[in-house]
Amino acid sequence: MLTFAKRSLEGIRQASAELWRDGRGWILLSISAGWFLSIGVRLVYPALAPFFRDDLGIGLGTTGLLLMLLWVAYAVGHIPGGVLGDRVGEGRILVISTVLAGLTVLGVALSVNVWMLFLATITFGFATALFGPTRFTVFTDIYDERAGSAIGITMAAGSAGNAILPVVSTVIAAAIAWRYSFGALVAPFFVVAVALWLSVPPRTSETVSAVEELSWRTLKRIRTGISSGTIPTVVAIQVSFSFMFQGFSGFYPLYLNEVKGLSPELASTLFGLFFAASFIVQPIAGSSRDRYGTRLSLIGILGVSVTALWVLPFVSGLVSIVAVTIVLSVLNGCAVVTQTHIAESLPDDMKGTGLGTLKAGWMTLGATSAAIIGILGDFGHLDGGFLVLAAIGTVGLLLTVFKL
Repeated sequence: MLTFAKRSLEGIRQASAELWRDGRGWILLSISAGWFLSIGVRLVYPALAPFFRDDLGIGLGTTGLLLMLLWVAYAVGHIPGGVLGDRVGEGRILVISTVLAGLTVLGVALSVNVWMLFLATITFGFATALFGPTRFTVFTDIYDERAGSAIGITMAAGSAGNAILPVVSTVIAAAIAWRYSFGALVAPFFVVAVALWLSVPPRTSETVSAVEELSWRTLKRIRTGISSGTIPTVVAIQVSFSFMFQGFSGFYPLYLNEVKGLSPELASTLFGLFFAASFIVQPIAGSSRDRYGTRLSLIGILGVSVTALWVLPFVSGLVSIVAVTIVLSVLNGCAVVTQTHIAESLPDDMKGTGLGTLKAGWMTLGATSAAIIGILGDFGHLDGGFLVLAAIGTVGLLLTVFKL
C-alpha cells in the first residue's frame, strides 16, 4: 500500500507540468476555487444543523428534509446545467452559476424563518448545480491524457472547502450567529466569478451539439449515449456511493454530537478532518484511475471505506472515532473515478447533457438518504441508519467486483 501511494504521488508530480502548460493551469485553479466554495458551502449545512434546530425549533426529520431538498435541487439543476453548457458554452455557465450562488447565499443569510431558509437553500442548490457537470466537461475537453488527474485535483480543492468552511462557519455561528457564517461567504463567490470570467474560454467543446433542439430524436440520441458500454454499470455504482455519501455527510456532525456525545465544535472539526484527509485521497484516486483503470481503483476505494462505515457504530472513544474518520475519508475518491469514467465514455457532442442527466438521476436517488436517516434519527435509530448506508455501499462494492 505504501509503495502504491508513493508511485501515485510521483505520478502527480510528473503530471503537474502538463496540467499547467499553455495557460491551462489558470483554468484549473479558478475552477478549483469555484468548486471549493460550491461544495464547501453545501457541507456547511450539516455542521450548522444544531444551530438551525435551536434557532428555528426544527427536528431531525425537518433537518433531513432540508438537506434532501438541497441535494435534490442540486441534482435536478444538473440537467439544465449540462444542456446549457453544451449550447451556450462551458465558461459562460461556470460564471453564471457562481454569481447566482453568491446571491442565494446572501438569501440564506437573510432568512428569518423556516420557509425563507428552505426557499433560499433550494435556490442555492439549483444555482451550484450549473457548475457541476460543466467542470467535468471542461477538463475532458482541454486535457487529453490527464483529465482524471485534473478532476482529482479539483475535487481535492472541494474537499479542502469541506474541511475548512464547516469548521470556520461553526466558529462564527458559536461566536455570533449562524446567519453571519453564510454572510461571510458572499464576497468570495463574486471574486471567483471574476476569476472564471478571465481564465476560462467561453466554450471549450465542439460548437456542434447534440441538443441544438428539443425533439424525440434528441431524447433518443441522449438515451443511446448514456446507456452504451460500461456506463450503466458505473452509474449503478455511483448511485450506491451517492446514497451512502449524502446520508453520511448530511448527518455525520449530528451523529457525533447526539450518538457519540461530542460537542458541536468537536464534531464539526472531525467532519472537517474527514475532508482534510481526502485532500490527499482524491488526487491519488485520479492518478490511480489514469494508471490502473476504473475497476481496480474502485475496488480499493469502496473496500476500505465500506468496511470503516460498518465499524463506525461499534467504536467509542475519541481516538477510535478519529481513526475511523480518517479511514472513511477514502470514500471521497470514489466520485473522482466514476465520474471521470462516465465523462470520458460519453459521446463528444453531448458530454455535458449526458453527464448532467445522469448526475440528476443518481443525486436525486442519493438525496433520499438524508430524509431516511433523519426519520430514523427521530425514532432514536441513527446507528441503524448508518448501518443502512454501509449496506448500500456494500452493494456498490459487489457491483464493482462482479459486474464492472
